[in-house]
Amino acid sequence: MAVEITPVSSFSDVREFVDLPFRLHRGTPWVTPLKLERYAFLSPRSNPFFKHGEARLFLARRDGQVVGRISAQVDRNYNGFHETRWGFYGFIEFEDSQEVLDALLGAAEQWLRIRNCDRMIGPFDFTDNDECGVLVEGYEHRPMIRQPWHPPYYRERFEAAGMLKVVDVFDWDLALSDRDGRMNPTLPRLAQRAHDRYGVEIRKMSFWHLGRDLKQFAKVYNAAWSKNWGYQPLDEHDIADMAVEYRLLFDKPWFMLAENEDGVIGAAMTIPDMNQVLAKMGGRILPFGWLYYLRRKQIVDHCRVGFLGVLPEYQHTGAGAALYVENFNVASVSRIKRGEPGWILETNHSMNRGLEEMGGRVIRRMRIYERLLDRSALPAAPPVSLPRYEPQPAA
Repeated sequence: MAVEITPVSSFSDVREFVDLPFRLHRGTPWVTPLKLERYAFLSPRSNPFFKHGEARLFLARRDGQVVGRISAQVDRNYNGFHETRWGFYGFIEFEDSQEVLDALLGAAEQWLRIRNCDRMIGPFDFTDNDECGVLVEGYEHRPMIRQPWHPPYYRERFEAAGMLKVVDVFDWDLALSDRDGRMNPTLPRLAQRAHDRYGVEIRKMSFWHLGRDLKQFAKVYNAAWSKNWGYQPLDEHDIADMAVEYRLLFDKPWFMLAENEDGVIGAAMTIPDMNQVLAKMGGRILPFGWLYYLRRKQIVDHCRVGFLGVLPEYQHTGAGAALYVENFNVASVSRIKRGEPGWILETNHSMNRGLEEMGGRVIRRMRIYERLLDRSALPAAPPVSLPRYEPQPAA
């Protein structure tokens, strides 16, 4: 039967969009998310992405059954900051059929071409701060929170579709328990110098004032990560959403800021791997899923080392070393003994060398693919104004 592509236009469609990976990946290392969270994430009313972007969801059907899904999206913040006309695609799931993938990519491409985009890059589940990339190595490992999992045929089908590699990103496995055996011996000395010479202190974020502390984190993020490939600036809507989401994941010892007399100069957030809890919940809160959530601190023994950065003008102070040392110190008295520094670009040689020197190993590789879009066959589009995006200073 021919493959039919239709835009998601009803709640019934949204339900089928959310349900598809539950059927495709049953019995694999994939971890079932909470369905209620997925519905909220896809809703323009609750996801801050839609404050600075637009998206369209598509379903592929064959003989009336859903066999694939994809999103196409444009992020005004990203294009404004980078002065580009890039489009993105994401949420890609499909049965093992080249015809299905080709049809899905074609639908996303057409939607983005009409919006004057010259590249189609992804997969990003709206942005690269969410699940992104096609898994190309490490199929045997269960993904951590906000990490994708795909079967091997995804890579084969993407490459058969003519999608071009942009960059690979790594997830590393790192033991956090052996502080003295694995830590670079210069780090404690640099951390002590940061305190003695530059007055750097480590302060833990507050659950009750998390929104305020995350504004300080955003100031660091928007400065320290702005040169990275794929960087997408955080704005006030993103921070407000993070404050709501991270309260559900909050573990005070792992959420930290580096300060001196000038204020916050660095930040680090290590996220407990809630996928260990979600795997037990089976995608549902009721009837007993909530009990696993309440017992999460007795279940979780891994973490995702997600963010660690220092304002560029203070990187000479050793604040980064102080944050690294504090992560090892927390692990020494915590149930959490292993971590996965993730979304490390293959081109980030210094970070990859450092993780290797600490005894880490790459256990998962994701690939970002693109397609160049030919807009010559379309009618001339009206000019689009792309002012340079400037992050707002934290209050």
